[in-house]
Amino acid sequence: MSGEIRIATRRSPLAVWQAEHVAARLMAVHPDLKVRLAPMVTEGDRVVDRALAGVGGKGLFIKELEVAILAGEADLAVHSMKDVPAALPHGMVIAAVLERADPRDALVSIRYLALDGLPNGARIGTSSLRRQCQLRRARPDLAITTLRGNVGTRLSRLDHGEYDAIILAAAGLERLGLGGRIRERLPPQRMLPAVGQGIIGIECRAADARIRSLLAPLEHAPTRHCLEAERAFSARLGGSCQSPIAAHAELAGGILELQGLVGSPDGNTVFSDRVAGTATDAVTLGTTLADRLLAAGAAPLLKALAAAGAH
Repeated sequence: MSGEIRIATRRSPLAVWQAEHVAARLMAVHPDLKVRLAPMVTEGDRVVDRALAGVGGKGLFIKELEVAILAGEADLAVHSMKDVPAALPHGMVIAAVLERADPRDALVSIRYLALDGLPNGARIGTSSLRRQCQLRRARPDLAITTLRGNVGTRLSRLDHGEYDAIILAAAGLERLGLGGRIRERLPPQRMLPAVGQGIIGIECRAADARIRSLLAPLEHAPTRHCLEAERAFSARLGGSCQSPIAAHAELAGGILELQGLVGSPDGNTVFSDRVAGTATDAVTLGTTLADRLLAAGAAPLLKALAAAGAH
């Protein structure tokens, strides 16, 4: 296929890397295609002095990109799927997902090699309520402080001594060539990842048959199954930025295993469970797991967190 397509992207180095990666993949399978990036600044990029939970949530990183696509100013957008809310705007679709990179969270520190090696009272930076919940459950002695900004900004604040350690997504560090900064990759059993973490998704207009056809060769079906299970779990819970929600699916031998977690930001209350089934039942598995946690006591917790976030 030939012609030109425009990719809406945030201006952060990681977002640009992801957009350029998708552009290269597209041109590799469609040699006559021209791809142009359309960089934009989103509300999530502009507001960096407050936690996402207080300014409207992770959707702030993609709303302007979706508006540009719907207005015909761009053809598609490339996202870290952990930044994409469970419900997409009407008329939009995640047309393709790339093979998942490392889904784990990573500990980055100048002096310390592991989470267990941090001394009592160590200062650790993260803006994620999901990470705060699990950190406080594992290490209630740590001093957790909100940390926003792109990867470079966060690393700079660590390097200038504001923190003893910070938690970032391993995939983002590796994509930026910063994997060497990782001290410890936290296994899902220790720090359950965000829904969609490590997955690059490509969003376009649902009715745009040309773009969907161009994107089809980039689709990685096993990753799609895992993502569908995780997003169905989050959607059933009504997951928002005020809710520490985590989920991770793995597919092996045709069996999909999904682990999910809902907790309070202070880590004192945590509900977790897991389910397994066939990959074709991914959405049902996600919904089933969410229903289990809601029945176990997560429903009133989520209601309380939503009420608190509204004030």
